[in-house]
Amino acid sequence: MVTLVGFIGWVVVRYSRSYLDGAAQEGRFHALMLATLAAVLLFVQAGSLPVLLVASLAVGLLLRQLLLFYPERAQAQRAAAKFTLVWGAGDLALLLATFAFAAAFGTTDIAAIAAAASTGLPTAGVIAVALTVLAALIKTAAFPLHGWLTEVMEAPTPVSALLHAGIINAGGVILLKLAEAVQASPGAMAALVMAGGLTALFGALVMLTQSAVKTALAWSTVAQMGFLMLQCGLGLWPLALLHIVAHSLYKAHAFLSSGGAVQAVQAIRKPGPVAVPGLAAVGRAFLLALVIYGAVALGFSALIGGKSAQALALGAILIFGVAYLIAQGMADAAPRDLTQRTALASVAAAVSYFTFHALSTWAASGALPPPPEPGALEWGLIVLALLSFAMVAVAQALFPLWAHHPSTAGLRVHLANGLYLNAVLDRLIGGFRTASAASTPSQKS
Repeated sequence: MVTLVGFIGWVVVRYSRSYLDGAAQEGRFHALMLATLAAVLLFVQAGSLPVLLVASLAVGLLLRQLLLFYPERAQAQRAAAKFTLVWGAGDLALLLATFAFAAAFGTTDIAAIAAAASTGLPTAGVIAVALTVLAALIKTAAFPLHGWLTEVMEAPTPVSALLHAGIINAGGVILLKLAEAVQASPGAMAALVMAGGLTALFGALVMLTQSAVKTALAWSTVAQMGFLMLQCGLGLWPLALLHIVAHSLYKAHAFLSSGGAVQAVQAIRKPGPVAVPGLAAVGRAFLLALVIYGAVALGFSALIGGKSAQALALGAILIFGVAYLIAQGMADAAPRDLTQRTALASVAAAVSYFTFHALSTWAASGALPPPPEPGALEWGLIVLALLSFAMVAVAQALFPLWAHHPSTAGLRVHLANGLYLNAVLDRLIGGFRTASAASTPSQKS
């Protein structure tokens, strides 16, 4: 994590040198950026809950200043106010969890808490874990407190990159640090699966309706953080750690190259008619994807041993995304070359999943607990997650068949606005009054 934060920070700071070259208060921006990176480094290295809390408070205060780098912008004021409220709520939950852990185990040392939790959780320990999960969900912008994350685009692009590629992972880092204690509470794990799965599905659906590049990336982050919580809830801690690394690298690059992406898309020659798969083609695609996934799973099991039920379920969820691509290749009007390429994509995805799973498990050996044996509750949640993601993937594959229905246009508008949950949250918390645009010097001029 230290290496990841250092590398992402180095890239963002170097990008900032060109991005803000000659801008007013350039030196102040770099000072705030470096101070924020220092706070994040302290956060990921914290060995006790008080240090973790202090680092989290520092990150929140410094990031607020970065979000307000253009203080005259009303939307920046609004985003900073909402971020402060939500991040502060997460810090409050973490503070209460610190007191609860101290009451339960007589220590706030993270390693000592992990050792004590291996023998079970007292009542205070269960409360502490519940508060920890609450803090993690709040800090990862989980549903329905996701709105602030999609409103921070008024800050400079390097700030968006640092936030979406690094700081938003704070909730996942908290859970990884306290993995043994969290896993000792089946209720907490179930809450992570349900909240994470709902956030992932909601964020992905809204992302597909966005026309602005950076807004689509923001909703992608919401979905990715939900999937991270889902992985933690399934007890797949090494994969959750791998997800943080992969998402950080991908999202930093996506934000820093977002301007060039618009020009690249405009320069692409428009494609011809798209082969629309029918219901039969979609059914064949999902069946083929699952058969390929099962064959690869059996092959890896024979070579390096079997996988947990949770890991197999997560792989099946991932392969649903590839099945959507295969459906395009299996449409009646699709060329043979496209069919072959999409089938190979499914094989590559399945092999990559099990390869990275094996590597991450080896790398985290001894540092993170193995997934628990699934009971009735766990099996129910696994089945629910599989069915939910499968239904969304099938609906997406069949979307061209019903995209022109009048009700679809209305649904798209509602999804594009996030089902107005962010507006509801604004109203519930009293709204935010920002400085009048008419009073800003830029507007007067």
